[in-house]
Amino acid sequence: MKQYVGRVGLPSACALALLLLTVAAPATAKSREARASDEVSAAVGPPVLAVVALSEQHVTIYDADGKILRAPVSTGQPGYETPAGIYSVLEKNREHYSNLYDDASMPFMQRITWSGIALHAGQLPGHPASHGCIRLPSGFAEHLFGITKLGLRVVIVRDDMRPIGFAHAALFKPGPIVSDVATTEPATAPPRLNAEPIAMHLGAAAPDAPRTWRAVAAAKKAEADAAAKVAEDARRAVVSANAELARAARTLRMAESVKRKAEEQLQDVESALRGDVDSLSDERKAKLDEAMEKALARVEEARAKFEAAQSDSNAKLAAAAAARDAVKAAIDAKDAAAREARTALAKTAPVSVFISRKTQRVYVRQGFQPILESEVTIRDPQAEIGTVIFTALNYTDDAADLRWNALAMYPDPTNPGAPGRHGGRRGGEPRLTDAKAARSALERISIPPDTVDRIREVVSPGSAVIISDEALSNETGKNTDFVVVMSGEPQGGIKIRRRNSDSPSVSRRDPYGDYGYRRPPSYPRPYGGGGLFGLW
Repeated sequence: MKQYVGRVGLPSACALALLLLTVAAPATAKSREARASDEVSAAVGPPVLAVVALSEQHVTIYDADGKILRAPVSTGQPGYETPAGIYSVLEKNREHYSNLYDDASMPFMQRITWSGIALHAGQLPGHPASHGCIRLPSGFAEHLFGITKLGLRVVIVRDDMRPIGFAHAALFKPGPIVSDVATTEPATAPPRLNAEPIAMHLGAAAPDAPRTWRAVAAAKKAEADAAAKVAEDARRAVVSANAELARAARTLRMAESVKRKAEEQLQDVESALRGDVDSLSDERKAKLDEAMEKALARVEEARAKFEAAQSDSNAKLAAAAAARDAVKAAIDAKDAAAREARTALAKTAPVSVFISRKTQRVYVRQGFQPILESEVTIRDPQAEIGTVIFTALNYTDDAADLRWNALAMYPDPTNPGAPGRHGGRRGGEPRLTDAKAARSALERISIPPDTVDRIREVVSPGSAVIISDEALSNETGKNTDFVVVMSGEPQGGIKIRRRNSDSPSVSRRDPYGDYGYRRPPSYPRPYGGGGLFGLW
């Protein structure tokens, strides 16, 4: 049996596991999936880019250092074509079922449009056969599902294209916080006592050092961790104070019991002495007098111990109350610190920058939400610029800069009609992105300096800059990254899916997935349904 290796040349346990999963399946149903293992290598780093080649019917996964995985696919059949364009993973569901065709299973689903196009495990007949989705070999789909995160860029190209390492002064570098008004805190956060922007409260750098969200997030995490430790210590103090209070209460009850018995004994002696004293013998009277002295001493001692126990119990009660107040304050401080840490961390998430020649605007999104929009100037605005995606791979120069790659949608970005190098022939190497064309696209763009500064404030590894002749697809909306569909390519897989609203509402959501129609309301949901996927 062939041994499968990763990029560094060592035997790949992941690839072997995928192979075993494939071999164990019935040969009649999985014969094409078995061939997927021939081009699967072990993932070395987290995926940053997935490129689906429609002509070649395969998908290639890239990490920050290059290709790590490849497998065959089956995309949309004629009339249901998977549209070439730029997408990202919006949602993941390990066990998803279609709303039509007997709840057909669509395992390891990774959605790239809210109208229903997704990557998922499915049958691979060797040609486009889906209703717009991208079917993957089952073992590969499971492995990919386990290593991807929401936001993974998925680029669907007509002919396979390969990204290249790319550097240019126009690409964004990380910069200091310049926002007059920084990101809004979560809705659950208590209102601030003044009107200063949150960035003023998150400044962790020295006065003469620039504040960056990366540094602020690290400082705020440290503060949140410290606040969590204080809260945990306060919780332990409450437990200890309550234990001390319980012990003091037991001591007080015992002292009260001893005092009560001593007082009862004193009452017995006093009763005896109040009797017929003349009838008592001198010896009996002497014994009673001695008993009275002892009883009085016991009562005095018991009362003193009781008062001491009562005082200690009151002190322990006050200490327990103070500890409860302290733990409440510590929890409030911990929650506030955690909110600020989350707020700062959210500002370090990758951003997407989309520059449209058609609209002459730049749009910025972070965490699937719009954060900025501005006009741009494009030189020779009537001339095509192509569609190129620049992806920030990792920090360089002690986080002062970023390393990027570039991926074009076509071999000649400004001429989509030009044939690719292998023109749909399978087995050929992907065409390298034209560095000159990518450079030309960047150099035609002029962004206002204040907008550049705002973008630099939040750019980080995983961020992307997309330059395109196209406008945003109407698939771009709430809870999406930018969706850009190539207008010159077949779009059956999107046109057959009507999108009701930008919000992923269960009650109004159109059906999604490979089969694409809404289940009648009376149709039972698999396993009780529920949640966003329960109506598909």
